[in-house]
Amino acid sequence: MKNVLITGGAGFIGFNLTKKLIDYGYKVTILDNLSKKIHSSNNRYNKLKVITRFIIGDVCSRSDWEKAISNQDVIIHLAAETGTGQSMYDIHNYTNVNMGATALMLDVLTNSKNSVKKIILSSSRAVYGEGMYKCKKQGVVFPLSRNDKDLKDAKYDFVSQNSKSKLIPIPTKENSQILPTSIYALTKYNQEQILLLAANNLNLDVAILRYQNVFGPGQSLSNPYTGILSIFSTRILNGNDIEIYEDGMQTRDFVYIDDVVNATVLVLENSNLKSKVYNVGSGEPITVLKVAQKLKELYNTKASITISNKYRKGDIRHNFADLSLIKQELGFVNEFSFNSGLLNFVEWVKKQDIQDDMYDSSILEMIQKGIMK
Repeated sequence: MKNVLITGGAGFIGFNLTKKLIDYGYKVTILDNLSKKIHSSNNRYNKLKVITRFIIGDVCSRSDWEKAISNQDVIIHLAAETGTGQSMYDIHNYTNVNMGATALMLDVLTNSKNSVKKIILSSSRAVYGEGMYKCKKQGVVFPLSRNDKDLKDAKYDFVSQNSKSKLIPIPTKENSQILPTSIYALTKYNQEQILLLAANNLNLDVAILRYQNVFGPGQSLSNPYTGILSIFSTRILNGNDIEIYEDGMQTRDFVYIDDVVNATVLVLENSNLKSKVYNVGSGEPITVLKVAQKLKELYNTKASITISNKYRKGDIRHNFADLSLIKQELGFVNEFSFNSGLLNFVEWVKKQDIQDDMYDSSILEMIQKGIMK
């Protein structure tokens, strides 16, 4: 299976994955609309159009899908609207792109002659919501999303209703309860479900990869809605201070781009997968405050770090991946720690043009929409 279609192939993950697959001898077709939200320049397009069959098109277009799937063996479906905050008010767009385009892809595959045998979907850790926790009395629990009253009172962590002790976050497994807390998360889970159901009827191999917070050289520095490493970096390089929501102790699982690409290639080259779901992350929780402190150190900046106690609807407190399954079944190993990956990222950022800092305008928009409190 050497003919691979990558939707969103000019994006951060897609660009790096494409280069790897070309090196491995795959023939890659890219379907990407080159959205200005993601692409501040045509640099990636200019590089990719030479080594791939590049279709400038939209995953919401039937004719573009019909053109793109011609002679393909595998579809790696990366194209999506991302970010939790914006999803809470850009509801139709997120639903249309994430769910609608996936349904359209499957409709085209069902009703058109094609040679597609496998689909790999990039999903998100967001589908779990708050993920797995441990309670001293109840054992493993899956808390629902936090309420406004607690957040306003700066009660950010979950407390057991029985023992009144703080719940302890533990690595989230693939078979954990699914409890989306944002429109984005809900669209990604529905995307998974419609794919699994339809693919079974089409007799397709399907693998779903629930990526954690992917970072590294090449990620967008101009999008103020997603990617705190980029947001903080752009703030620092524009001489602005860093604002941290809640108390800064919320954690995320940051996974380096090369590890994400390697995990995706492992799935692509495994011929025994049928309706599989894998976490792709580092398995290491890192606080947002630590991220800001490390960036301040690496950029050698005098920028101040402010704990604002603001909060955003749809955000989670903790969630980090249990990687046991992908390690046992595919032999996946993380090659980059957070610190080594962050150093690479910062060295790359220093060589880029400084992007306009759109953070303040994005915050104003979320406040006006009632998402930021």
